[in-house]
Amino acid sequence: MGFLSRRVLTAALTANAIRTLPDPKIAAASFLPGWFVGELAPQLLAATAADTAIAVARGRAGRTGLVLAGATAAGLGYLVWQGYRSHRTLDAALEEGLGADYVERLDAPPSPGDYATPWRSLARPFHWSRPDVEVLKDIRYFDAGRRGLLDVSRPKGAVPRGAPVLLQVHGGGWVLGSKDQQGVPLSLHMAARGWVVVSINYRLAPRDAFPAQIVDVKRAIAWVREHIADYGGDPSYVVITGGSAGGQLCALAALTPSDPEYQPGFEDADTSLAAAVPHYGVYDMAGVTGLASAARMRDTFLAPESCRRRTPPTPSCSRKPPPSPGSRRRRPTSSSSTVRATRWSTSTRGVSSSAGCARCPATGSCTPSCPAPSTPSTCSTRSAPYRW
Repeated sequence: MGFLSRRVLTAALTANAIRTLPDPKIAAASFLPGWFVGELAPQLLAATAADTAIAVARGRAGRTGLVLAGATAAGLGYLVWQGYRSHRTLDAALEEGLGADYVERLDAPPSPGDYATPWRSLARPFHWSRPDVEVLKDIRYFDAGRRGLLDVSRPKGAVPRGAPVLLQVHGGGWVLGSKDQQGVPLSLHMAARGWVVVSINYRLAPRDAFPAQIVDVKRAIAWVREHIADYGGDPSYVVITGGSAGGQLCALAALTPSDPEYQPGFEDADTSLAAAVPHYGVYDMAGVTGLASAARMRDTFLAPESCRRRTPPTPSCSRKPPPSPGSRRRRPTSSSSTVRATRWSTSTRGVSSSAGCARCPATGSCTPSCPAPSTPSTCSTRSAPYRW
């Protein structure tokens, strides 16, 4: 592959990472390369500069190639800048959720070094280990093959006593992902600071349709409550976090403590949490907010891939829809304001079928195919292009 071909490919990948095309079919195919480029923007920027310098020295860099190299470098620099300033977004969310003086109330306020990326991480981005952290791999928390395994990360040396516990839930659209691929730097960082971190696998759709995933998260919480003291953790202080699909599962677990509907076979287990920190999750699985993006995700991905449900009518309501039944549950104290977004249909109960009754996602009432609801509804129905 010549210099110009390499520059065209890198420029296309960089543009995809900055702005994914809105077409759902194209967006699904472009997600993984965009993720790769976004995570490795500093390394790709260095490789682009080196490749361009070598091509110029050998007289093989044409004008088009140099223009593409410059545009690619600018795009990668923008991605690096976005990553650098991300701590400001996090700080703003923490100030909104915890108060502007939250830093003053910390035992040890963060230093500038806490926001910096170590050079060794830039040079070896896939080297995930720390000399001061012990990782206990592949502990079984229920019988589901590799999907029923978890890892425990804790400070190396003397076994801690009564350490706070963090439960990490990986993302992947409920259909892919692993504890070995996501959240590892976070787990190591928190373990080095004295936490006991539990990273879990869970069953995936479409083989195991929703709500299998939240049931497994609940199983993991119950396991932590029962066993984490053996690993140095405090079972009375469990915090949950996750990103993307893991963020949705994290928020749903926090909003449904000890809910027997999501705890088949272990209904009496305590699955309450001290705090929840969900990141960039999908909190509107039913499309009750009326946002086109939420309805598109529901119709093209969530229903056919994650839930595998029969086709109900799609609501078309003349008034702003209320929160779904699952959103009215007690919310735990959260260390991030992002959990507030779960007030909109974090649970799929608003769109599920139970006792032969298809529920209207907007109102939670029965559709016209079922017995009439006790209160009048302005919700009309039309055919939906998806399967529940």
